[in-house]
Amino acid sequence: MKKELETFINDSFKPYGDFPAKADVTRELLTNLQDKYEGLKADGKSDEEAYQQTTESFGDVSEIMEEIGQQPTESSVSSVHTFKRIVLEDADLSDTNLTGANFSGSAIQKTNFDATNLTDAKFSAAALSHASFVGAQLNGTAFSSSDVQQANFDDASLVNAQFKTSALKGSTFKNALIDSSTFKTTDFTEVDFNGSTITNTIFDKSGIDFATFDGATLNNVSFHYSDVRKTHFDGAKMDKVTYEFLKGTKAHLENVTIV
Repeated sequence: MKKELETFINDSFKPYGDFPAKADVTRELLTNLQDKYEGLKADGKSDEEAYQQTTESFGDVSEIMEEIGQQPTESSVSSVHTFKRIVLEDADLSDTNLTGANFSGSAIQKTNFDATNLTDAKFSAAALSHASFVGAQLNGTAFSSSDVQQANFDDASLVNAQFKTSALKGSTFKNALIDSSTFKTTDFTEVDFNGSTITNTIFDKSGIDFATFDGATLNNVSFHYSDVRKTHFDGAKMDKVTYEFLKGTKAHLENVTIV
């Protein structure tokens, strides 16, 4: 089935041509789809059912990447807030004001965004692995179809942030403030949310195996169609509604405090 999923990914991105982050992004998204497919098979789905549910979870790539498809390739930065389709790996953009910046299609691995204002910024089909957002303002920021693995969001503010169809395996959100945000069809495997404060937030159809919420505070947080049986909540505090929801999904809540 790997070949069929690879064809699906390639066909989804084909209308948008080449861009610097394409190889990294498509590779990681393919890995995510393969993992989801294998998980569905393990749950007893047929090959056809597993493939259909896997591809349906990918979402509408045309919506996610419309800003890339509607713009010509840019070989350089054309304005202070336009960074589309550029290579900016290992750059230092810390402690700057990048409100509304658009990094769609860019290869910006290992870039330092610490303490940067990225309010309403866009990261669509961007390669962001090992990037650092420590203490950054990510309010209204949107990440879609991006490789954000091993990234650091410690102490960051994410209010009305959106993550869609992205890979965040091994990333960390320690002591982050997450409010009114949406995480849809995103891979949070082994992600560290320890000590974070999460309010009015939805994890929708997302993979969170071995993610940790140790010592975190959760209020009105829901996990729609997300398997939390391997997720850790040791020492977490949460409201009763969130607790009962997680209890119903067979999450391990032995050391949780209801507040």
